Amino acid sequence: MEKAGASIGDLLKVTKNGFTYKGVLMPRSEYADDAHIVLKLKSGYNIGIRVTPDITVERLGEAEKPAFRPPPPPKGREGLPRVSIVSTGGTIASRVDYRTGAVHPALSARDLYSVVPELSEMANIEADILFSLYSENITPSHWSQIARRVAEHIRRGAEGVVVAHGTDTMGYTAAALSFSLRGLPCPVILVGSQRSSDRPSSDAALNLIGAVTAAVKAPFAEVVVAMHEDTSDRAVLLHRGTKVRKCHTSGRWAFRSVNSKPLARVVEGRVEMILDDYRPRGEGELQVLDGFEERVSLLKFHPGFNPSLIDWLVDEGYRGIVLEGTGLGHVGRYCYDALRRAIREGVLVFMTSQCIWGRVNMNVYDTGRDLLAIGVVPLEDMLPETALVKLMWVLGQTDDPEEAVRLMRKNIAHEISPRTGYGVSFVG
Repeated sequence: MEKAGASIGDLLKVTKNGFTYKGVLMPRSEYADDAHIVLKLKSGYNIGIRVTPDITVERLGEAEKPAFRPPPPPKGREGLPRVSIVSTGGTIASRVDYRTGAVHPALSARDLYSVVPELSEMANIEADILFSLYSENITPSHWSQIARRVAEHIRRGAEGVVVAHGTDTMGYTAAALSFSLRGLPCPVILVGSQRSSDRPSSDAALNLIGAVTAAVKAPFAEVVVAMHEDTSDRAVLLHRGTKVRKCHTSGRWAFRSVNSKPLARVVEGRVEMILDDYRPRGEGELQVLDGFEERVSLLKFHPGFNPSLIDWLVDEGYRGIVLEGTGLGHVGRYCYDALRRAIREGVLVFMTSQCIWGRVNMNVYDTGRDLLAIGVVPLEDMLPETALVKLMWVLGQTDDPEEAVRLMRKNIAHEISPRTGYGVSFVG
């Protein structure tokens, strides 16, 4: 390679074993070996050629350097509603990184708009890149920033806000916005994708179109997550931000409403309501209550669970613990002393279930009744992740333990279903 004077982006002719290949020299994955050459052929496919003593490399000239250049965004049109897209990163705002072979946060919200030109027929988009983060790097302090930025766009006249977000922790952020954005006048739609937008099987375009459709046309003013309904490109489901969980690592249908049906679906440009109990668009006055107490932990009980983990949280000054108990809301008796100490020292302890469907009922078995007597507070059918976020938010609003317990048991953003049925429905 050095003898040929070749560098990334050059057009090369490589001869080996009597075969000749012409293509553009591409970077190798940094995690791969250094004994092969990667060429992008005219067909668009990449091939790897192992370096052996009989290989010859000839530089034919300089080719266009590999880079993504989105087309210019369509111009705004008068009379269309205003929608803001706030980008925080994630796969929906990513492309393949040829340095590592992995996906890499690269696209801004403006890029998303430009590569989905259908949006120009639906709304005038204001694009705003807030972060460029994988969602595992988003913390409660980021939730506060997202809430404030969403509120800014609404106060400037946005008729709906779309938040592009990584899927892995999108449910947590959706719950955080559901609690912190009070009195919403319009929908706030979180959207992501399981596959990056430069891949043929990407779900990014349909999800984004569904999210913007909901931002423009949905009759509700709530925080929801917009993701594929199933493996086809037929529809996008809108899940309440406090009732949604990512249930598959890579499937396009990964997001499901738990202990509730989805709020709505988007099909062929229409928003079809599934539930009729929702906050209507255009009512109320927006408030941002974006304080979150980070000294809160979610503990999953399991056989062999070490109760010294509870003691450690107490010693570290944590103010709240959400237990993900078994079945109807149980933990082993060997945890009782640690829980008594935690509650005695002012730590609020709440119970959820590690079962996906159903609700906590701590009055059925003596284990549950003992935990109630100790002071553990049951949280009905609230998702453990939602309970964690809600407790962070509640303790960010009040220092009064009694008020905190009251707020945790109050249904603020549809996080508690009045009744949980036995049937399991993925869709409607």
